[in-house]
Amino acid sequence: AAIEEGRIIYDNLVRFIKFSFGGNLGKVLIMMLAPLAGIGAMALRPLHLLWLNLLTDGLMGLGLGLEPAETDVMSRPPRKPDAAILDRPAIWHVGWMGVFICGACLLLAGVWYRFGWGNGEWQTVLFSAIGFAQIGQAWGLRALTDRPFRFGRNRALGALTVLTLVLQLGVIYVPALAGTFKLAPLSREGLAATAALGALTFVIVHLERRWRRMR
Repeated sequence: AAIEEGRIIYDNLVRFIKFSFGGNLGKVLIMMLAPLAGIGAMALRPLHLLWLNLLTDGLMGLGLGLEPAETDVMSRPPRKPDAAILDRPAIWHVGWMGVFICGACLLLAGVWYRFGWGNGEWQTVLFSAIGFAQIGQAWGLRALTDRPFRFGRNRALGALTVLTLVLQLGVIYVPALAGTFKLAPLSREGLAATAALGALTFVIVHLERRWRRMR
C-alpha cells in the first residue's frame, strides 16, 4: 500500500510539473515574441498574467494533483532511485507544449489583430486562448500510459474545470470585471476559436503519448 501511494504521488508530481512548466513556458514566449510579431507592445497586462497563473496553473494544477491511481501503477517496473523527475520525454513535452501554446495563441490573436474583428478583441482572444489551451493540456495529461480517453474518475478535476471556466468567462463577459481587466467581450467566433484550441491541445497531448508508446 505504501509503494502504491508513493507511485501515485510521484505520478501526480510529474503531471503537475509538465503542466506548469509547459504552460508557463508558453506565456513567457508569448510575452517575448508578441512585439516581434507586431501584436502590440504588450500582449497581456500584468493583471492578465496574474489571473492566468492563479486560475489555470493553480486550480487545474490542483486538480491534476488529485488524480487517482492508474490501473497499471503496481505492474510497472521499479523506478531507478537516481532517475530525474524531468526525464527526456518530460522535457520534450515541456518544450513542444510551450512552443505550441505560444504559436497557436499568437496565431489566433494575430488574425483578430490584423482584421480588426471585434474592435480590440485580439487581446481577449489571446487571454482566452491561453486559458482554454491549458485546460486542454491538463485533461490530456491525466493519463500517463496509453489508455483510452477516460472521464469522471477525477471528480475534483471536473469540478475545478467547471469553476475555472466560470471564472474565466466571468472576467470576459461580466461588465464590471471586464472593465477591471480591460477586456472586450468575445464574439461567438472568438469564443468558438479559443475553445477549439483547447480541444485541439487535449487531442495533441494524447497523440504525443501514443506516438511515444509506439516508439
